[in-house]
Amino acid sequence: MSENTSDYANDALVTAEWLDDNLAKFSREDPEYRLIEADIDYDESYGNEHIPNAIGFRWGTHLQDSTQRDILKQDQFAEIMGNAGITEDSTVVLYGDESNQWAAYTYWQFKYYGHSEVYLLDGGRAFWEANDYPLTTEEPELQARDYTASGPFDNIRIYREGVDDALEIGVPLVDVRSAEEYRGEKIAPEGSPETAQRAGHIPGANNINWSENLRDDGRFKSKEELEKMYEDYNITGDSGIITYCRIGERSSITWFSLHELLGYEDVRNYDGSWTEWGNLIRSPVEVETDNSATRANEG
Repeated sequence: MSENTSDYANDALVTAEWLDDNLAKFSREDPEYRLIEADIDYDESYGNEHIPNAIGFRWGTHLQDSTQRDILKQDQFAEIMGNAGITEDSTVVLYGDESNQWAAYTYWQFKYYGHSEVYLLDGGRAFWEANDYPLTTEEPELQARDYTASGPFDNIRIYREGVDDALEIGVPLVDVRSAEEYRGEKIAPEGSPETAQRAGHIPGANNINWSENLRDDGRFKSKEELEKMYEDYNITGDSGIITYCRIGERSSITWFSLHELLGYEDVRNYDGSWTEWGNLIRSPVEVETDNSATRANEG
C-alpha cells in the first residue's frame, strides 16, 4: 500500500510518512479506512495522546478473552470490530506501544479471522512520536457497522498438542523471550506477572529475542538482514516454524517477520506460549546451567 524499499515478500507495512500524508482517509464516516492503536499501557499511551483519527484498543479488554486466557472467539471479534466502525472490507492500519508488540498480536488475530487488508505502521507509536508527527487527545466517534469474520485460519496458529507433535519431528521453534527467561533465571519480564509455575524453555528451541527483528529506531530490519539473521540459526522457509513467548504478543512480532515480511509459508504462533507450557505437569522443560542444557520432566 505504500512504498516498499526493502523488497519484503508481502506488502504488510505502511510508513509513518505515508500515514501522515493519508490521515484524512481515516477520518471519514465511510469505513473504507480505519486506524487502530493497540496498547497494554492504554491509559499512558492512547489515553494520553494518539495519532489523529485512531481508535483505541486495550489489549486485556478488546483483544483477549480474559476468562479463558485466549484470543477472542469469532463472534466476539466480529462484535468488537463492528462496534468500532470496522467492516471486513476496511483497510486497517495498526500501531501501538512497546514496539508494536500488541499491534502485531492484533494483526495476527485479524489474519486468523480472514481480514485481508490489514497493515502495521512501521516503527509503531515510538517512531511516530520521535519524529514529531501529529498527536491528539480527540477520540473519533464512528458509527457501528456489521462485521463478518471468516475462518478461523489455523494455518497460522498452533496449539499445545501441535507443539508436542512438532517436537517429535524436529520442527524449529523460536523462543523470542529474553535470555534470562530462556535460561530459566526468570519466569516473566520485569514488571510483568509470573503466569507460569516453572521457568525454562521448550527443549530444542532457539532463543532469538523478538527485538532482533527491529532496527534501533523500532522499524523492521530489511528482508536481507532478517534472512541472514534466521539463516544463522538454520531457520529458513524450507520447513515449518513455531514461535512462542510468554503470552503470544512478543512472538507475534517474530511471526510477522517470518510469515509476512520474509514470506515463509508455514509459520505458526503458539499463543498459549510459556503461560501454558510452563504450567503443564510433566511437560518437557530445559534450563541452562553453566552454559549447558538440563532437561526436567517432573511436575
